[in-house]
Amino acid sequence: MDTLTRMRAYIDVVDSEGFSAAARKNGRSKALLSKYVRELEDELGALLINRTTRQFSLTEAGHTYFRRANEIVRDIDSLADSVRDSAGDARGRIRLTAPRSFADAEIGRSLVDFLHAFPDIALDISLDDRFVDLVEEGFDLAIRITRMEDSTLIARKIASFGLVACASPAFIARHGEPMHPSTLATLPCIVDTNSRTRNAWRFEEGGNPISVSVAGPLEANSPLTTIRAAEAGLGVAFIPDFNARDALAAGRLVPILADFIPADRGIYAIYPHRRYLPARVRVFVDFLAKWFRDYQSGPAA
Repeated sequence: MDTLTRMRAYIDVVDSEGFSAAARKNGRSKALLSKYVRELEDELGALLINRTTRQFSLTEAGHTYFRRANEIVRDIDSLADSVRDSAGDARGRIRLTAPRSFADAEIGRSLVDFLHAFPDIALDISLDDRFVDLVEEGFDLAIRITRMEDSTLIARKIASFGLVACASPAFIARHGEPMHPSTLATLPCIVDTNSRTRNAWRFEEGGNPISVSVAGPLEANSPLTTIRAAEAGLGVAFIPDFNARDALAAGRLVPILADFIPADRGIYAIYPHRRYLPARVRVFVDFLAKWFRDYQSGPAA
């Protein structure tokens, strides 16, 4: 048995957080995976995994080996992909992390459309609003909705987007339309905790940033819940425009304070700095860029 096969088995076990879960996920027996990992430990002369009946944990050597093994296997796979790419052959699995606000919105349909277009590529999607460490956690790609700052990672902007402050017509009739961001400090607001700013909403006036502390009857890590609460008149929402697209088009929500909202956000595809970019990742990013061009030029669904 070659070292690469044992290395892949070890990565599968660590990713799945156990032998049984890895066996179910990959269709191999638990005994076979245990054998591969044991042989790898014998080859290295070091214990990688602490095994008990109730606990699964990595040793210090196990953590170190997992990080380097992930990089090696990904480089090997990427090299193979680059060769396949020259023959127009893109296939395999993409480990993708994306925020819930992306997947739960209409634009999340882009992921399904991609799978229809490329049946030889599979997506393994982890929805997480934190900024994960792509290399440490073994992801091929991240979708991030943010103002891009300096990074050691490669970033490609696949679409522009804006934030929108909005409220229901009934709320505005009851409270009046806010004419300045500072007014929001005295009004009930719906806080989408997916946002990195949470209760400190950021605006701009004359090129200078403004931060307004807000509070209200509801905080939720769900853009759909935030929108529904705003439509019900519970408060002002401050959310990505693609989440509010249908509600704004139908008049259930009304935009406010548009002149104070900075237009410096984007949807980015982020991937680690690697010599070889897998063909499947390149195809996926190209597909998303085109999908968003068509989406933004077309009418709301």
